[in-house]
Amino acid sequence: MRIVVKVGTSTLAHATGRLNIRRTEQLCRVLSDIQNAGNEVILVSSGAIGMGVGKLGLSEKPKDIATKQAAAAVGQCDLMYTYDKMFGEYGQTIAQLLLTGADFKSEERHHNLHSTLHRLLALGVLPIINENDTVATEEIKVGDNDTLSALVACSAEADVLILLSDIDGLFTGDPRKDETATLIREVTELDEHILSLGGDAGSSLGTGGMATKLHAARIVTAAGCEMVIANGENPAILYDILSGEDVPCTRFLVK
Repeated sequence: MRIVVKVGTSTLAHATGRLNIRRTEQLCRVLSDIQNAGNEVILVSSGAIGMGVGKLGLSEKPKDIATKQAAAAVGQCDLMYTYDKMFGEYGQTIAQLLLTGADFKSEERHHNLHSTLHRLLALGVLPIINENDTVATEEIKVGDNDTLSALVACSAEADVLILLSDIDGLFTGDPRKDETATLIREVTELDEHILSLGGDAGSSLGTGGMATKLHAARIVTAAGCEMVIANGENPAILYDILSGEDVPCTRFLVK
């Protein structure tokens, strides 16, 4: 299988912005094992700005573009150093790709991206992708890594996109506020009712929310790729998702 896994800031970092070392180590171990089993894995990773916030000692995620870009530049170094070290312990070679919306909108640039991704996978490399937040502007940015991961999944012709977040999946209401909200296990059609369940932004360090995840589902399912939303608290859940086990998650099926 060709698998794209997107991991959010809330999974990689503590609320302080500092790296959640234990969870990140688990993620790298599980993804390495999945790749060793003969699958092709692409990781779309948030966390650069969040880690930059922690390293710079900022009290909160910056609101102005210049400081966001500075935090991303600082945090991206830390993030890739960490991934290279942790994946290297399991014999995996990684590659970094920093993208913007222009890499998908321009036919020539998208062709180059498609070729690079496929060649890296053929060479047994595990690509790690993030938005190029250090230079992205409103005109050229994708805006969130849920959408970015969906675009990557389509470009890579992936079989499944798995979004690891801080929630088990799509609920009938906001489980943080509504005790009666229940998990929706399968979605076969992204109708108006399902789309209306999207909320606002997620954690204070991230940029995503359920609305961006539903937007990602619409993109990938239209291209014939299934999608799953699951809780990244325990990265080993990826084993159960890929083997079709009945675990708490929401699966968006292709008709």
